[in-house]
Amino acid sequence: MAVILVVAAHPDDEVLGCGGTIARHAAAGDEVHILFLADGESSRCSTANPAAIEARLAKARAAADILGVKEIHALGLPDNRLDCLPLLDIIQPVERLMAKLQPEMVYTHHHGDLNIDHRLAHQAVMTACRPVPGQKVKEIRCFEVPSSTEWQTPGAAPFIPNLFIDISAVLARKNQALAVYRDELRSFPHSRSLEAIEALERWRGAGVGMEHAESFIIVRKLSF
Repeated sequence: MAVILVVAAHPDDEVLGCGGTIARHAAAGDEVHILFLADGESSRCSTANPAAIEARLAKARAAADILGVKEIHALGLPDNRLDCLPLLDIIQPVERLMAKLQPEMVYTHHHGDLNIDHRLAHQAVMTACRPVPGQKVKEIRCFEVPSSTEWQTPGAAPFIPNLFIDISAVLARKNQALAVYRDELRSFPHSRSLEAIEALERWRGAGVGMEHAESFIIVRKLSF
């Protein structure tokens, strides 16, 4: 059994980016934890709505149960305002959780996403996982999030995956978790629609001879 940590900027990013892969880890007996940095709601109105924030967390818990996640952790940082915080205030909570869980593998956002919270999540993870002697994290994988990864300035920081995970056997479970976040989905042809998400899964899969796949960039892999 391996301990897996997913560091996501907002509740729903974890399912959009690697929901099928999370389900595969859980089915294989791995212990999966998810850390959410921002609340995902407070940028939508002039003042934070505690009820909306708690409702979003409740959805995250429901999605986690569907995927087989052991536990979720939430920092509750301001949504789409992580760049207003000292980076150290983001890094240190990530470090503390990693010290507690001792994960062997970490999933997080691509450094080139359009969303600022995604980019800072990536930076916080890379800093928390710096390869000092005794570092327990052996592999870091970055996922893509529809309506952020592909919306960045063309050519600025392309997402070029080098790992493809077959999610065909757990696709129904991922779709059930996506349904929990139905309020975050949009109508086709928006890239965060069910149709576009499935098209991406099929495209990533077809490129490597699979029916449905999630793709990742391995940014670090240590072998001893």
